[in-house]
Amino acid sequence: MFDISLGRTTSRRCDGATRRDFLRVGGLGALSLPTLLALESRAKAGVTKRPGAKAKSVILVYLGGGLSHHDTFDMKPDSPVEIRGNYKPIASSVPGLQVSEKLPMLAKVMDKLALVRSCSHNNDHHETATNWVLSGRFGSPFGDYPAIGAVAAHDFGFTTTLPPYVAVPGNPSFTWELGKSAFLGGRYESFKAGDPNAANYKVENLTQTDAAARVQRRGTLLSAVDGLAKSIEGNDQIATYDEFQQRAAAMILSSETRQAFAVGSESDKLRDRYGRTTFGQSALLARRLVESGVRFVTVNFGGWDHHGKIFENLDKKLPDFDRGLSALAADLGERGSDKETLVVVMGEFGRSPKVNKEAGRDHWGQAASMLFFGAGVKPGFVLGKTDKVGGHPTQRPVAPADVCFTILDALGVNPRKQVHTPDGRPIEVLDNGEAIHELFS
Repeated sequence: MFDISLGRTTSRRCDGATRRDFLRVGGLGALSLPTLLALESRAKAGVTKRPGAKAKSVILVYLGGGLSHHDTFDMKPDSPVEIRGNYKPIASSVPGLQVSEKLPMLAKVMDKLALVRSCSHNNDHHETATNWVLSGRFGSPFGDYPAIGAVAAHDFGFTTTLPPYVAVPGNPSFTWELGKSAFLGGRYESFKAGDPNAANYKVENLTQTDAAARVQRRGTLLSAVDGLAKSIEGNDQIATYDEFQQRAAAMILSSETRQAFAVGSESDKLRDRYGRTTFGQSALLARRLVESGVRFVTVNFGGWDHHGKIFENLDKKLPDFDRGLSALAADLGERGSDKETLVVVMGEFGRSPKVNKEAGRDHWGQAASMLFFGAGVKPGFVLGKTDKVGGHPTQRPVAPADVCFTILDALGVNPRKQVHTPDGRPIEVLDNGEAIHELFS
């Protein structure tokens, strides 16, 4: 995306950080379709997976804010009440594995999932940790490295009218959008699908009537920057804008694209099974998208940052999570789509072992739980352990780079491949980490 600075005016974030104000010419009024079309101007034909790759697509369920592992998948029932919390463990479909009583539906499908209880890093800051776990490389809160979804888009490009990388409803955000394409550029950003649980849901810019009005408005803005475009010789975003418009037209006219996003065409019974919530319908839409050929879908389900009244909040959120994720696991399996779809469930960190004075749990990068299933993942497998209070891994610690390495490797993208900054400097996608081989059969 092409930025024009409007001077030295700054806008201050809640944590004291500042950023310059920009006119986003490439976004043309923050429209999502041109951003999508900037994902890939050099479409690749005949992309093949690396030998051994098992996943055709990835669904990343991102739990922004940090899911409490103590109250879900790594309970400590023998610890004092200020550690164990309010919930009781219940048996799951995996012998000897217990999960929270607030997850009865997931308990029944744990034999389809793999649980990792030893995710760990040393950062407790939302933005910094989020960019780290979504890219596999540590950097600033502003996102110095591309998210793995953008890396997948870079690797696969457009092979159909569908985008390779979609975020539902959108990318994670605390004080600004996170997990972006960084130096790879606007052409590899995710397409933001919006809320599929909204009444009369439709994807912005994918209807012909919407497009006609927008094209007229875009034409006015484009004419205003014509002189600028001519003065910026070789600028990637400006030089390829006509191509992006052509892709816009192709998407708008494509029945394939419209059908892929038509979550309303599913039966009421199935939609109810996922839950008539933003998360439930987002999970269902993600399943439709990967089956239609989208390579990487991020389902953003935030709101887990419970510094106070954590149990009141989890009483409301966990049932939606339980229903939607269990339905996704069962539905993919019933349709056979799980064989080529890797599903990963994670947040940026876990929550502190001790319940604080506000009846909440605080940020805790040292330990967290996550789930994997599909694409050859061992069903019913449990990897790693934490200490008696759930504070630190005591067996098989897993770092952000390991998780990202595993996802890219399963998808057939070389985690060590070099990409280039705008000035031509080569950078490895991941400079450390290794695949979590134990997860796969």
